[in-house]
Amino acid sequence: ERHRDHLEDLVAERSAELLAANEQLEQEIAERIAAQSQLQLADIVYRNTVEGVFVTDSKGTILTVNPAFTTITGYTLDEVLGQNPRILKSHHQPREFYEAMWASLNTHGEWHGEIWNRRKSGAAYLQYLTITVNPGRDGTPLNYVAVFTDITELHEKEERIRHQAYHDALTGLPNRLLFQDRLKQSLLLAERGHRQLAVMFLDLDRFKVINDTFGHHIGDELLKSVSGRLAKILRQSDTVSRFGGDEFVLLISDTDTPDHIANVASKIIEQFATPAIIEGHELVVSPSIGISLFPDHGSDGVTLMKNADAAMYSAKESGRNNFKFYTAEMNAQAPYHLAIEGRMRKALDNLAFELHYQPRVSLDNGAVVGAEALLRWNDPEQGAIPPSDFIPIAEESGLIIPLGEWALATACRQARAWRAAGHLLRLSVNLSPHQFHHVLLVDRVAQLLEESGLPGDALELELTESMLMQEAEQTIETLHRLKAIGVSIAIDDFGTGYSSLGYLKRFPIDTLKVDKSFIRDIGSGGNEDAIIETIIALGISLDIEVVAEGVENRQQLEFLQLHHCDTIQGYYFSKALPPGEMTRLLEEGRSLQLTAPESA
Repeated sequence: ERHRDHLEDLVAERSAELLAANEQLEQEIAERIAAQSQLQLADIVYRNTVEGVFVTDSKGTILTVNPAFTTITGYTLDEVLGQNPRILKSHHQPREFYEAMWASLNTHGEWHGEIWNRRKSGAAYLQYLTITVNPGRDGTPLNYVAVFTDITELHEKEERIRHQAYHDALTGLPNRLLFQDRLKQSLLLAERGHRQLAVMFLDLDRFKVINDTFGHHIGDELLKSVSGRLAKILRQSDTVSRFGGDEFVLLISDTDTPDHIANVASKIIEQFATPAIIEGHELVVSPSIGISLFPDHGSDGVTLMKNADAAMYSAKESGRNNFKFYTAEMNAQAPYHLAIEGRMRKALDNLAFELHYQPRVSLDNGAVVGAEALLRWNDPEQGAIPPSDFIPIAEESGLIIPLGEWALATACRQARAWRAAGHLLRLSVNLSPHQFHHVLLVDRVAQLLEESGLPGDALELELTESMLMQEAEQTIETLHRLKAIGVSIAIDDFGTGYSSLGYLKRFPIDTLKVDKSFIRDIGSGGNEDAIIETIIALGISLDIEVVAEGVENRQQLEFLQLHHCDTIQGYYFSKALPPGEMTRLLEEGRSLQLTAPESA
C-alpha cells in the first residue's frame, strides 16, 4: 500500500510536470506565433508603406530596400544591393551638411531633416529623411535604418505660395512687400559700404486710355510687355517691381553717380519708343520717371519712395516721357494736387467751370469765322487756377472724362445760340485722349449735336498728333465716323509731334493748327520761318486749312499773310473771352484790320 501511494505521488508529480511543460510549450508556441505574426505584419508594412526604406550595414553598404524605395528613386533592389547611398547624392548640399549629419548620428544615434537627392532618371527631388542607428551588443553601429518621404510636390506648393506672397500675379515681378524687403537690405549694405542707391518710380503715360479703349485683357498683356522690357535693362543685382496698376518701382543698387542713374532712365525711355504689338494692336506708351537717391534724398526706404513718387509727378507735369530727380520743392506739390483734385470734384458737381472763347479770324477779309472753346476755372478759395495746373490733374484722376463731356455739351449749346442770332461760327473744342479713345465717343457727339440742335459742320474737334498715332487703324475709323456726322477734325499743336505727310494723307483732316511756339519766334533768325512756310505749303497742297495760334504782333501777322495762311487766333486780335463778351464782339461785327503785306 505504501508502494502504491508512492507510485501515485510520482504519477501526480510527473503529471504536474508534464502539464507545466505543456503549458510552457503552448505559451512558447503562442509567443512564436505572435512573433511570426508581428514579423509578417512588419513585412506587410515594410513592403506597402509609402515611405521609402533602406537598411545598410555599419559601413554604409545597402542590404535591403522596400518597394517604395524603388517607386521614389527608380532604383530596384538588385541595382542598389551592395552599393553605397552616395549613388543617390544630388550635390545640392555642401560638405558641411553631411558632416553635421554624421555628427548627429554618432552623438545621438539619429538624424532627421530635409535633403535633396537624385532619382535614377537624374531628376533631383526633395525628401524628408530619418536615419536611425541600430546598435550591436557592444553599442557600436550594427545597421543604419533610413526612412524617407518624397516632399518635392509639397515643397513646390510651398514655393508657389511663397512666390505668390512676394510677387505680382500678372507680371511675376516682385511686389511691394518683396521690394520693401530688398530695399531695406540694400540700404544696410549701402550704408556700410558708403555707396549710393536709387529708387525710381515709373508710371505709364496714357495707359488708362489703352485699358479703357481695348479692354483689360490688352492692358494686362501690355503690362507684361513693359515688365519684360524693364527687366532686360536692369542688372541682376537691381530690382524691378510692380506695385499695381501701371506703377512700377525700380531699385538700382551700388551706384556711384547720378549720371549713371540718368543713363539708366534714358535707356528706359528709349526702350518705350518702340511700339508694343499686342494681338495685332500697335500700342505706344511712354514712361514718366521720378528718381530719389540714397543718401542725398533720404536715409530710409519710406522717405526715398515718397520722394521718388513726388519726382514722378513732377516728370508728368513737365510733359511726360521724361525723368526727374527729386528736389525739396516737389513734396509741396503733392498736397496741392490732392487739394486741386478735391476742389475739382466739387466744382464739377456745382457746375463751377466755364468756357471762354478765343475768336478765329480769316486772313482773307478779317472776319471772325470761328472760335476755340477753352476751359476756365475760378475757384472761390484760390481764385483763377490755370488750365496747365488742373488739366493734368484731371487727366490723372479720371475727371477729364466728365469735365470734357461738360465742355463739349456747353460749347454745342453756345454755338447753337450764336447761330440762332445769325453768327455762323464753327466752334472748336479740344478732346482729351481719354475722350477720343472712348468706344462711345461718336455716339455721344451725335447725341450732343442732336440735343443742342447744332449742325455737325458747325463743330470742330481738336486732337493732338500723338493721339492720332495711337492705334492708327482704329483712329482712322473713328475719324471717318465723325466726318460722317459732319464734324470737322483739327490737329492741334501741329509740328511738335509726329508731323508726317504720310498720316496727313491717310487721316481725314480738315485743319492744321500751327503751334504757337513757332509763331512766337517768327523773324528770330532760326528755322521757325521755314517750318511755318512748309506747314502752310502742305495745307495748300492737301486742301487743308491752316490756323496760326498765338499771333501777338503785326510782324507775325504780316508774315502769315505773305505766306497765305488761312486764319489766325491770338492776343493780337483778342484773348479768350467769356460768353457775354464774345457775344458783344460778334454783335458789334468787330473784325481784323488787314493791310497788304510787303512782298518778301
